[in-house]
Amino acid sequence: MHRLDVPAPHLLPFALGTFDTIGPLSRASFPHRHSFHEVVYVAEGSGRHVVDSVCRPLRPPQLCVIWPGQVHHWELSGQLSGWVVLFNPDFLLTHPEDEELLRSLSAQPLLPLSDEQARGLTALLREMREEHEGGANGHRSVLESLLHVLLVRAARSVAAPAGGAPEAPDGTGRPPVEDRARELARDFLGRLALPDGVGLSVGEHAARLGVSGGYLTESVKRATGRTPSQLLREARVREAKRLLVATELSVRRVAGRVGYPDPAYFCRFFRRETGISPGAFRRAGRLPPAAVARPADSARR
Repeated sequence: MHRLDVPAPHLLPFALGTFDTIGPLSRASFPHRHSFHEVVYVAEGSGRHVVDSVCRPLRPPQLCVIWPGQVHHWELSGQLSGWVVLFNPDFLLTHPEDEELLRSLSAQPLLPLSDEQARGLTALLREMREEHEGGANGHRSVLESLLHVLLVRAARSVAAPAGGAPEAPDGTGRPPVEDRARELARDFLGRLALPDGVGLSVGEHAARLGVSGGYLTESVKRATGRTPSQLLREARVREAKRLLVATELSVRRVAGRVGYPDPAYFCRFFRRETGISPGAFRRAGRLPPAAVARPADSARR
């Protein structure tokens, strides 16, 4: 499991660069998972990209979106060039609707781009790099907006793949059990994004999905590498952060909204998960942009 290294609360949970500047793990040849989102733009290259056993030949220019927990690797027969954008779910706090865009895009192994779309994407990525490296006041909000534009434009490019459904490397197609696990995991993740999603327990989600808690746990772990409890915990933290920064709700009300009737227990949970209290996080999130530390240039994947 590769993680995006963001060691301090005020550093951006975001990294951007070329395959060369991000490093060799951006084109790893061994199957691996991420704890973060990855958007990959392949400008040039040859070989194959394998995501969750779905194998597709590279025919640049193409875009690929990797959802946290998806297993992927590269089988390259030539030099790979392009851009890589990495970000934790925390980077979507001001655009929560982007989660659904990412979930939809991650279902497509590779997104073909026209030459015009590729030129526009390259220009947008260069603008994002300048904003990221410049670190001017308000750069986070600009980056969040540019990422939103990138995802919306990517969604516009989605089209039905030619030649029928993709096949697994052995030519047999994906095993039905894997299909069911992925479908159930996506349904569960989709429920977590609903208004009351984080307020429900894993058992309540399983009941609403019409499966047992054990089957939900087995399927979600098979598809994502993480348990429903872990994903629910992360979703609760993410929603709590959004509410603390974007609303005037009291900590007690935030606690209730994310499934913790006892605010004291919520405060302990939040500190354990983030290393900071809800009140301190709210104050830090409302600092003027100039007072927020700039991110490190490198990311550990």
